[in-house]
Amino acid sequence: MKNTFKIVFALIFIVVWGCDKQKFADLNSDPSTISTPDLRFSVTTAIDNMYQNDYTTWFYNNFQYIYPWTQVTSMQGGNTSDFVTMGPSASFNIYSSLFPQTLDVRDRIDKMGETEKASYQSIKAVTYAIQILPAMHNTDNYGSLVYTQAGKAPYTNPPLLTPLLDNQQLLFTTWLKELDGAIDILTNAKDQVTLGAQDIAYGGDYAKWAKFCNLLKLKIAARLVNQDRPQALKIAAEVGASKAGYMDGLGDDFIYQKGVKYYGTGNGMWIGYAGKNLVDFLVSNRDPRLRFVFEKNGFNAEVVQAFLDAGKALPPYVAQYVNVDANKKFTGWKAPGEPWVRYFGAPLSPDAKQDPANNIYFNQSELNKLTVGSVQKTYASTSLYSEKLVRTTYDYTYPTKPGGRVIELKDNDPGLNVILGTSAETNLLLAEFKLLGATLPKSAQDYLNQGVTLSIGRMDALAKNNQMPYYNSDPVYTSVDEAAAAATKLRSTEVADLLAKPICNLATDGLEKVYIQQYINYMNTPGDVWTTVRRSGVPKKGSAYLAWENFTVSGVEMAVPRRFVLDTPGKDDINYTNKMSAIAEQGITPTVKDPIKLNTEKFWFDKQDPQYGMGPK
Repeated sequence: MKNTFKIVFALIFIVVWGCDKQKFADLNSDPSTISTPDLRFSVTTAIDNMYQNDYTTWFYNNFQYIYPWTQVTSMQGGNTSDFVTMGPSASFNIYSSLFPQTLDVRDRIDKMGETEKASYQSIKAVTYAIQILPAMHNTDNYGSLVYTQAGKAPYTNPPLLTPLLDNQQLLFTTWLKELDGAIDILTNAKDQVTLGAQDIAYGGDYAKWAKFCNLLKLKIAARLVNQDRPQALKIAAEVGASKAGYMDGLGDDFIYQKGVKYYGTGNGMWIGYAGKNLVDFLVSNRDPRLRFVFEKNGFNAEVVQAFLDAGKALPPYVAQYVNVDANKKFTGWKAPGEPWVRYFGAPLSPDAKQDPANNIYFNQSELNKLTVGSVQKTYASTSLYSEKLVRTTYDYTYPTKPGGRVIELKDNDPGLNVILGTSAETNLLLAEFKLLGATLPKSAQDYLNQGVTLSIGRMDALAKNNQMPYYNSDPVYTSVDEAAAAATKLRSTEVADLLAKPICNLATDGLEKVYIQQYINYMNTPGDVWTTVRRSGVPKKGSAYLAWENFTVSGVEMAVPRRFVLDTPGKDDINYTNKMSAIAEQGITPTVKDPIKLNTEKFWFDKQDPQYGMGPK
C-alpha cells in the first residue's frame, strides 16, 4: 500500500511540476476537507423537490380518489360501489431530499459572519415557502406530520431521531409565523445575494417570492375559514394590505419547470369519464377552460358521416347536434357548433351505471364500434381529462373513418409545465374573503373578474405549452375555416363573454359562485379541488348552477371519504410512540378503510366544514 501511494504521488508531482506553489497546494489539499457548497444550487435542488412522486400521485391520489370523489371525473369505466374504497396512495417525500437542503442552507447561513450572513437572508427566507407548500398538501391528506422537529438529527446532540408530529393547529400557526418573517425579509432586505438562474421558479426575483408567500397565507386562511373564521379574515386583510403585494398577473404564477427534458409521468393513466354535470355546466356557459382540461370526443364530421354511411346509430347526445340532409349527408353542426359539440360527460353515481338507459355512456366499446370493409374502429363519445396535463410525450391519433387517413400528433415533446400556485387562485380566494367580511381594498366582483380572467389565461398558456391536441386546429377537417373553428385555443372575446354571464355576477348567490370558480380553476391541481369541495360544500345539491350528483347504491346515498387512510406504524418503528400519539390526538382509527370512518373521522381543519354537496356555511 505504501509503495502504491509513492507511485501515485510521484505521478501527481510530475504533472504539476510546472505549476506554482499555490496550485500545487490546491491539488494536494486535505481530502477530509469538503469545500463549502454554493447555496444557490442547494435551493435549486429544494425547489426541484417541491413536486415529486408524480406518477403515483396522479395515478392513485388524483385519478382513483380525488377526481372521482369531487365529481370531476369517474373512475375508469364509470363508478361502481367500491369507488369510495381506498387502495395505495402517495405523498410528497419531503424528508429525504427537500428538508435536508432547506435546513442545510439555513444552518450554513446562520454560521456565516455577520456581514456575509446579512446578504443571504433572502435566500434563507425562500426556503420556508419551498417546504411549506408540499407539507400543506401532505397535511390535507394525512393530518398531523413531522415539521417543527423535521430533519434535526444532524443539528442536535444527541441526534433527534424521534421527532414529534405537529397537529394542524400548530402547523398553521408555525407556517404563518415563518411566512410573515419571510415576507418581511424579502421586502426589506438590501444588497442580497441573488439566486439568478438557479431559481427555476422566479429567476431570482425575491419580490415574486414574497407574493407567493402571501398566496400560501391565503391557502392557510382557506383551511381556517370554518374552523377559525376571524383568524382567516385577519390573514386575508393582511395579504390585501401587504407591502409585498399579492400575485396578480400571469408573470407572478409559480410554474414548475423541471427542465426541457422533463415530460411528466411517462406512463399512462387510468382516466375515467368527465362528470356530466360539470361538462354540461361548462358548455352552457361557453367556458373555454373546458377545452383546456378535457379532450374532445371522437365524433368529428368525418366520423359522423362514416356512421351515417354505414347506417349505424350515433350516440343520441351526439346526434342531437347533427344536421343531415335527405341523402343522409352531414351538412354541419347545430348550435353551439365546434368545438363545443365534442364535449360530453357521463353520470357519476354507481346506480347510474347500472341503469340500462345509460349504456350510451358505459357501453361505448360496443355501441360506438364501426366496421368498414376489413377495418374496425371504436370511437369515444364522451370526454376524458387531458393526459397532456400530466405527461407530454404520448402520441395522439386523431379519429378518422375506418380505413381513412392516419393523422397523428407525435414527436411533440415540450417540457411539462406544472402549476404550483397562481394569481388566479389568489384573486378567487380574495373574492371569497371579501364576501365573508374581510377588510380588503377591492370589491368581491373585482377580485372574481380578475381571478376568472387569469384562470383562463393560465389554462390557455398551459394547453399551448403542453401541446394539447386540437389547440391550433382540428386537422381532420379539410376546410381551413372548419379546422380553425374546431380549434380549442382561446378566442379574443371569450373572457369578456363569460364575465358578462349570470354565473359571474355576484349580486345573487355570490359565495356559491365564487366557490364554483375556485373549483373550476383548481382542475389542474387536484389536491386544491378536494380541499375546496370539502370546505365549501360546492358543488351543491340542487344547485341552479352546478349541482352535486348524489352517489347512490341501490338508492342509498354513499359515504365519501374526506381523508386518506392512516397506516398503523410497526412496533419496530423508532418513532412508533409519537406516531401513535398523533393518531390518537386526531381521533382517527388507523388502517381502517371503511368509507364511513374516512368520512366522519375528519382532520382538524375539516371538522367544521359542511358535508359534501351541502353548500357554503
